[in-house]
Parts: sequence; structure tokens; C-alpha cells
Amino acid sequence: MKLNYKRTFFIGFAFMSICAFWQMYDSVIPKILEGTFLMKETAVGVIMAADNVLALFMLPLFGAISDKANTSLGRRTPFIIIGTLCAGVAAILIPVAAEASSLIFFFVTLAIVLIAMSIYRSPAVALMPDLTPKPLRSKANAVINLMGTFGGIFTLVMISVLKPSVSGSYKPLFFAIVGFMFICITVLLITIRERKLAKKIGIYDVDENRSDASKTESKMDPAVKRSLVFLLISIVFWFFAYNAVSTAFSRYTTAVWGDTTDEYSKYLMSATITATLAFFPIGLLSSRLGRKKVILGGIVIMAASFFAGFFFHSVTVSAYFVFAFVGIGWAAINVNSYPMVVEMSRGSDVGKYTGIYYFFSMAAQIVTPIFSGFLIEKLSIGYRILFPYAAFFSAAAFVTMLFVRHGDSKPDAGSAAEAEEDA
Repeated sequence: MKLNYKRTFFIGFAFMSICAFWQMYDSVIPKILEGTFLMKETAVGVIMAADNVLALFMLPLFGAISDKANTSLGRRTPFIIIGTLCAGVAAILIPVAAEASSLIFFFVTLAIVLIAMSIYRSPAVALMPDLTPKPLRSKANAVINLMGTFGGIFTLVMISVLKPSVSGSYKPLFFAIVGFMFICITVLLITIRERKLAKKIGIYDVDENRSDASKTESKMDPAVKRSLVFLLISIVFWFFAYNAVSTAFSRYTTAVWGDTTDEYSKYLMSATITATLAFFPIGLLSSRLGRKKVILGGIVIMAASFFAGFFFHSVTVSAYFVFAFVGIGWAAINVNSYPMVVEMSRGSDVGKYTGIYYFFSMAAQIVTPIFSGFLIEKLSIGYRILFPYAAFFSAAAFVTMLFVRHGDSKPDAGSAAEAEEDA
């Protein structure tokens, strides 16, 4: 059984549009809040956390709602269309509100954007497992993650070219990113006919009767449920580790290394680059060794890297290698964790389990900056607790991951019926 890379590539346009938007959101919105509305750092932090808090509730909700949808376009496509259109139109109004210095107008448009993005994020991500046979989902997820990285890179290039901070206007940037989002979704709609493909592949039942839906009423096998619980706990732990470092590292380098040259961005970039380069090879490796083994290996690499990071006391070339290995470990985890979660779902509730995955990952991203910040503030070693903190939770994720017994699907010679057709 071979992955249809062409079809997976086109499915990835949905995730690429999402990543392009969030890169702009994370890069630009804080600058608008500080520069235009003169907000302090605490207020900016609270507002920037709003999308994660909203996602805790909205992503599982719309993932589950899309599971039950039955339209001529399929389950996920209507949510992708509506969400993208609403988010794009509202996003264009954000720089308008900023230039008018209208805080109320700004918050209203920002709220609409965040809600609209929540409408289609889970359905867009769920489209990949919907249209991909189970054994091939790690490979497919590697392609999807790579597409997402390209979306983020596009936004960074646009910021570099348009230089909104210099020009004083964010309108060209927002128009460029919204236009890119619309192009991505147009390509998706032209190339991926969800309902037609679903019937052809037979991944899930799309008949009007939705006979498969009744299966969701049966309870999950206790052994599978136990594996799911341990996997979700593992997800929380490794997000605790990774996001604590990515959030606080800019301040860590100043407090511990005495760096005032923003060298930290280069270290984080080395992790991003190696993760991007590792996505595809890890997808191939996972199909041979299994998802669980690759995740465990990734956790070991990440934990060892964080442990090594503790021993650096100044800016050094060696730290680039440490962060490069962090990126490889994170890629091994990222490529396989989501497919393992949806592996335990049925065809009719992939969206629900996609939402569950995001609920736990988002919750961890909300809590870990607060918890690690508390330890940094209260413990005598201050910021030097950061890397031991990350290593500890990486090790904890390794332990809980050992108890996961399900979700590690491998290619089956008897699955020829699910072989990939051309899109």
C-alpha cells in the first residue's frame, strides 16, 4: 500500500492556510496591541492567550459537529469554506480598526476572526485521516506538517518584504495573507472532492443513511480507552516540556547567558529547520518501525537535548546542535501523535478525536508558561530551572507513553482494497 502523495499534498493546502494565518497572528497582533493601543506586556499576554482558551472549547465542538454533517460537499468542506471566508473578511478589518485607533472595533473583528478560525481548524485537520488509510497516516501527517511549515514561511517572507512596522500600515500584509488563504482553499476545493473521494476510497460511510454513525454509540473498549488516556497524558507532558522552553528561552538567554543580541532566535530557528527537514524521513521511518517506537525515540532525543542545555552558561555554537536535536525529537513526536489519537477513533468520529487532541495540547500550552514561570520566580536558581523542567516532563511523557498499547497501526497486506487511487 502506497500513500497518494499528490492527494495528500492538495489536502495539505487547508493546513497551510491555517499556519500562514497563525504565523501572522502571533507575529503582528502583539505589535499592534503594544504600538497602536499602548498596552502593557501583561495585557498583551492575556489577549494572546485568548485563542488557546477559545480553542479548548471550540475545536472539540466543531470537530464533533462536522462528524455529523452530511452535505453534498462532504463532512469537512463546508466548515472549511465558511470558516475561511469569515476569518478572511474579518481579518482584513483588523488593520482598518488599528488605523482608526478603535479598540472596540479591533476587539470585535479579532473575536470574529478567532471564532471563524476555530470553526474550520478541526475539520480541516480531520480531512487528512478521513481520506487516508490508517497505516499511512504518519506519512501523510509528515506531508501535512511540511505544508504547514511552508505556510508559516510564506508569512515570514511577506513580513520581511512588506515591512509593516516600517511602513506604518498593516493592510498590505493582511491582504497578502488573506489572499494566500483564499488561494489555498480554492486549490483544495478544485483538487479534493471530499464526498466523491470518500465514496471511492471507502474510508468512511458517506451514504445518506450514515449507517456507520450508529457505531459511535457503542462504548470504547476499556483497553483502548486506557491507551487513549495515557496517550493524552503524554501529549500534555511533552507540550509542557517543549512549549515552556520555546516561550521562555528569549528571557533565559538574557538572564543566564547574558545575551542581549537576540541570538536566541537563531537557536529556535535551528530547531524549526531540523524539524522541517526531518518530517518526511520520520514519516517513512514510522511506517517501518511503528509510531510508538518513533515517538519514544523522539522523546529520548528531546529529553537528552534539554538535559544537555542545562550545562551551557553562555552563547555557544554547541547549543545549535542541542536545539537541532530538539527539533528532530519534536518532529518524531509531532508526526505520529495525532495519527495515534485518531487511530483509536472510528470513521464517523475523527473530527471529535481531532478536537480532543487539540483540547489537551492547547490546555498544556496555556498552563506550562504559567507553571514554569511560577517555578522560575519562586526557586532560588531562577531561569536555570527551565531545562531541568523540560527534561523532567519529557521523561514523564516517556513513562506514560510506555502504557499506550493501541493506535500503532502498520501496513497490512490484506488491506489492498484501501490502496491509493489517484485523486
